Amino acid sequence: MNLPKTTCVALLTGALAALACAPAAIDPSPLPLPVSATSTSPAIVSSTPSSSASMTSTTAAATTSAPVVDKAACPDDMALVDTVHCPDTRYAKVGLRCQKRSRNEPNNLTLCHKFSPGQKCAVPKRRQRFCIDRFEYPSKRGAHPPVMVSAYDAAALCAEQGKRMCWESEWTAACEGPDKLPFPYGYSRSSKHCNIDNPYIHPSLKKAHDRRDRIRGPELLRLDQSVLSGTMESCKSGFGVYDLTGNFDEWVMTEYKRGKGKWAGLKGGAWGHVRNACRPITTSHVAHWSYYFISFRCCKAAADVGVAPSAPGDPALWTPPPAPPRKHPSGAKPDRGWSPAPGTHRPNAPKR
Repeated sequence: MNLPKTTCVALLTGALAALACAPAAIDPSPLPLPVSATSTSPAIVSSTPSSSASMTSTTAAATTSAPVVDKAACPDDMALVDTVHCPDTRYAKVGLRCQKRSRNEPNNLTLCHKFSPGQKCAVPKRRQRFCIDRFEYPSKRGAHPPVMVSAYDAAALCAEQGKRMCWESEWTAACEGPDKLPFPYGYSRSSKHCNIDNPYIHPSLKKAHDRRDRIRGPELLRLDQSVLSGTMESCKSGFGVYDLTGNFDEWVMTEYKRGKGKWAGLKGGAWGHVRNACRPITTSHVAHWSYYFISFRCCKAAADVGVAPSAPGDPALWTPPPAPPRKHPSGAKPDRGWSPAPGTHRPNAPKR
């Protein structure tokens, strides 16, 4: 979205982090709520629309915020995220006010469609500074990310590029943007902004999991309801990162072991009517699992250039923990997954 001509840009030192939650029995991670704050850090650049501009709940502050640009800190295919983040994932310590919700019975999910302010962070906030792929792997606009990849495959393919898998908190921070929104585009869930809420197509799991492309290819094409990376310009966070919610589910590393995934989880949901918000995560699948709508993106540490010094009282800069083992426990070689041959992808028409 283009900024209003009268937009006023202010430098900030920190931002209050935001959290929200869904019922603990439904999804193991909370959903965020937007909070406004004032500070002076150069780490975050924010802007406010003019009084004549119309601000809707789905196109709130994140779409009017200018992402930080520092080409020396990150490769060209990655975005710099430098922000204050709340890493709390505990339901009991997170406030939530959901104005509109619905029930997804097949997936045993309760989805919030619209949030209102009213969040808090019960743990110390921290500054996170890192690079993240602008698009899903291989981080090229117009590409089709590979599917049928496990978390081990994602780790190996990221390592080939001198990158690593993203930590859960990094993915969430990139999605929430500098304005800490529950969706990358605002406060209300919207299939017009991201590729979500498409009808369910029953898969043939036997065909989809066949390692032979001549068997799995036609079935994966039939199931594919994705758009090519970056097709929907409106599906972009305030840090300039595309397709975080919807399109494909994405593997991330969790900072503490939980669920069947232990060290691996899935963020963003895919093209269906599921957990397509910034905070939720699924850890109910083992790390060597793969599926027809699962892919990933990569992260890496930002170069130490142009780093603003911390002021007294600022949150400490977070140092990521050591990454878990990258090799598949069975010793299997990394699977590069499946992508449609050029000219065979039938794109899901972008919603407007």
